Amino acid sequence: MSTSYTIPKTQKAAVVESVGGTLQIKDDYPVKQASELAPGECLVKLEFTGVCHTDLHAAKNDWPVPAKTPLIGGHEGVGHIVAIGEHTQDSPVKVGDRVGIKWLAYSCLECEQCRKGNEQVCVKGKYSGFSVDGTFSQYVVSWVSHVTPIPANLDSAEAASILCAGITVYRAIKHSQTHIGDWIVLPGAGGGLGHLAIQYAVAMGLRVVAVDTGAEKRDLCLKLGAEKWVDFKETKDLVKDIKDATGGAGPHSTIITAASNAAYEQAIDYLRPGGTLMVVSLPGQGKLSCDIFFTVTKAISILGSYVGNRQDAIESLDIAARGKVKCYYTLKPLSALQES
Repeated sequence: MSTSYTIPKTQKAAVVESVGGTLQIKDDYPVKQASELAPGECLVKLEFTGVCHTDLHAAKNDWPVPAKTPLIGGHEGVGHIVAIGEHTQDSPVKVGDRVGIKWLAYSCLECEQCRKGNEQVCVKGKYSGFSVDGTFSQYVVSWVSHVTPIPANLDSAEAASILCAGITVYRAIKHSQTHIGDWIVLPGAGGGLGHLAIQYAVAMGLRVVAVDTGAEKRDLCLKLGAEKWVDFKETKDLVKDIKDATGGAGPHSTIITAASNAAYEQAIDYLRPGGTLMVVSLPGQGKLSCDIFFTVTKAISILGSYVGNRQDAIESLDIAARGKVKCYYTLKPLSALQES
C-alpha cells in the first residue's frame, strides 16, 4: 500500500545568503516538488536536525574550500521520505521510510574511491549543508542511494547527531589500529563527538583516557565509561599525566576531536611506540605539526579519517539502537540557530 503526501510550495528554512553572511530564518523558501525530482533523488520531510561545528565553518567561510551560497546548512537530519523522483530504478528505500541525511549526500558509487568504500572522498561527491542545501529546513532533497534507514527502536532526535558525530568517531576508532584491551586517548572527550567516542570505544573493548576540562565534563566522561580523566587546564604536564594514566607506556591510539592545533602537537609525545594518531577535528586554519624524528623512531602512524561511508552509518546507528551508545542532546527551535 503506497502512501501519498501533500507537499507545500514553500517552507521555513535557515538560510545564509552570501559568503560569510548572517543566517536568516525564512518562511517562504521554495520546496522542490515531486515532479521536479530527478531520477535517484528523494524529498524528505524532516523531524529533527543536529547542529555540527562544521555548519559554523560553512557559514563563516573559514575553510580552504568555500560553501555554495545561498545555503541551507545542516547535515544531521532525520525524517520521512515523501517523494521519490520518477524513473528511479532499484531504490533501496520507499516513500514513507524514516531515513537519515548525512554530510555525504551523494557519490557516484563507480569511481575507484567509491568501489573501495571511500565514497566520502568521491570526486563527484555532494555534501549536505555545504555544496547542496542541507537540513536546517522542513524539507530537503537527497539521494535514495545515500539516505540511511533509521532503526525502528532508535529515537529520531537521538539518531540525528549519530549521523555525523557518531559515524565520524566510530569510523575513526574502527581504523585506529587498536585491539580489545588497548588504551585510547580522546582529547575533547566531553564534547559532541567526544562523548560519543567514549561510548563507541568502550563498546569496542578499548580502555579510554578522557581529556577535557571542568567537573561537569569529567563526571559525564567517567559516567560514560572512561577509566581515566585528565583535565588539560589543571595538569602541569599533560604528556606525563596521559602516560601515567596508561601505566607509563602511553596509549595505543588517540582520536583528536578537539579543534586545537596543540592537541595534535602533543599526541606524538604521549603515544606509545607503534601508536596511531587519528586526525579527525578540523580547526579553521589548522596545520598538522609533529616532531619528525620521534614520529619516525617511534613508528607512529598518522591517519586522516573523514566522516564515514554508508556501511559505517548503518553500523554506528545499529550500535546506538542496541543501547550501547546514547547521544546527549538538548532540543531547540530552528530560530535558535541565529544565536550560534
